[in-house]
Amino acid sequence: MEMPKASEEDKERFRAAMPDHPDVIIKPMFGNLGAFVNGNMFAGLFGPTIGVKLGEADKQELEGTERTVPFGPPERPMGGYTGLPDMWNAEGDGDDARARAWAEKAYAYVAALPPKAPKAAKAPKPKTD
Repeated sequence: MEMPKASEEDKERFRAAMPDHPDVIIKPMFGNLGAFVNGNMFAGLFGPTIGVKLGEADKQELEGTERTVPFGPPERPMGGYTGLPDMWNAEGDGDDARARAWAEKAYAYVAALPPKAPKAAKAPKPKTD
């Protein structure tokens, strides 16, 4: 499975679409980016595609009214995430505003979920002499 790398333009478009809240953390993930709140990812970038995690009603609305795409590798898309339409990657026509609106909905949905528990530290391996 090949991981598409996001271009700098894709990364900038992703950052611009994310909500401007102090608890939003954007960090690199496998050559792409992820946006997190309370340790949970609410949006991600996979190549040029922005994916969002939405509540069921919003997910059905987005997928029922727009030409959404699977988010993640075609042979194994990420469950629970919807890829925003590829045609929104073009400038103009309010596409950036729509992407920001859906990212805001994803943020609100995931921010209401329980915080992700931090991973337990791994015990050091015993030294063998």
